[in-house]
Amino acid sequence: MEALHKINPDVSQEVLPMVGEGKVFKKLIKDGWLTKIGPSTFLPSGGFSNQSLSGLVLDLQAGLIWSLWSQWIFIYRSAREGRIIVAVGDLLPLLFAWASGADYLFIGTPKSDYTWSSGPRFSLSDIYHRLKGTEWDPWEYWLMRSSRCKMVAVRDKITARGLRNHRVEAIAPGNPMMDGLVKKEFPNNFETYRRLILLCGSRLPEAYENFKKLLIAIQLIQHSSPLAVFLPLNSSSMSKTIKLILIDLGFQSTYESIDELGISEIWKKKSLLLLIGFNQFSSWANWGEVGVANAGTATEQLVGLGIPCVSLPGKGPQFNFNFAKRQSRLLGGAVAIAKGYQALAKRVEFLLNSDFDRHAIGLRGSKRMGEVGGSHSLALIISTYLSQRS
Repeated sequence: MEALHKINPDVSQEVLPMVGEGKVFKKLIKDGWLTKIGPSTFLPSGGFSNQSLSGLVLDLQAGLIWSLWSQWIFIYRSAREGRIIVAVGDLLPLLFAWASGADYLFIGTPKSDYTWSSGPRFSLSDIYHRLKGTEWDPWEYWLMRSSRCKMVAVRDKITARGLRNHRVEAIAPGNPMMDGLVKKEFPNNFETYRRLILLCGSRLPEAYENFKKLLIAIQLIQHSSPLAVFLPLNSSSMSKTIKLILIDLGFQSTYESIDELGISEIWKKKSLLLLIGFNQFSSWANWGEVGVANAGTATEQLVGLGIPCVSLPGKGPQFNFNFAKRQSRLLGGAVAIAKGYQALAKRVEFLLNSDFDRHAIGLRGSKRMGEVGGSHSLALIISTYLSQRS
């Protein structure tokens, strides 16, 4: 959306967040060129109710049915008023766009054929995808073949090829996930430290459990140099619970901050430093040598920068073992799955001690994620379509 606004600021843009409150759009709305429509409903499952019966029950109690109905009303009205819909995600936004009767464009973000074409192929899902030749399901590519679907863009060329075998004119103009990451020069303050990036995810309360588990494992890492662990949090509201966990694990606050680096708090335990910042991921991401990560998109972005990661799956609903396995295969093994605290520590030690392996694994992951510039390419295609239509 930002890239489209730069190319053609006269295009009126509205956004309807289908999960959550859409806080990520707050700055763009404040700048005055983006309008948020539709209801904001907090879903306890974080949008992963299809992976958990208990999550579905909680979402239903939180108003899931009302939220979907209200969203549908807004989409239908927008279509009747002549809006063009850009659906981003997977089946649900694609289905809503098709059912609205409007012309629509689809950006399929979550699915990649790397997840079933790489590695072992013994599961039923692998066999199912292999029979189809794509991870997308028949009802999904049927919606993509609609005469009103004016563009189908996916994250990589192998996935586009699989869809083209089903008569979907899919393209892969680049992966927008790699855009917007600021490569800041590494600060001299931590030259003597080995550096980790800790990503605990953004779904609450799961993120707190992930943070505690990952930090317990990090303390088992044995290395001759001290460790600096950068913890970018996406909300200051997480600070209180994070502090309680740190105190429980024996960390002490130094009551220091380094404003010019975006570091709000510094905690210490023996030779281990934990540095907390809010909304600093894009600035800190390239500072890490290894990622310790139980996250979705942020882990993929970290790997895309050539930084290998290690995960420690939990009970979910988002970051469970199946999610971690899919992610690891998607990224060519650039995210290693640890089966316990000690296993994670040993894997991180290996990556820190072997420059060759660390760079080779990181390179493999960055190739899977692709180059920067996907957002501009997609925005250019959308802008061209709009100009031809008017």
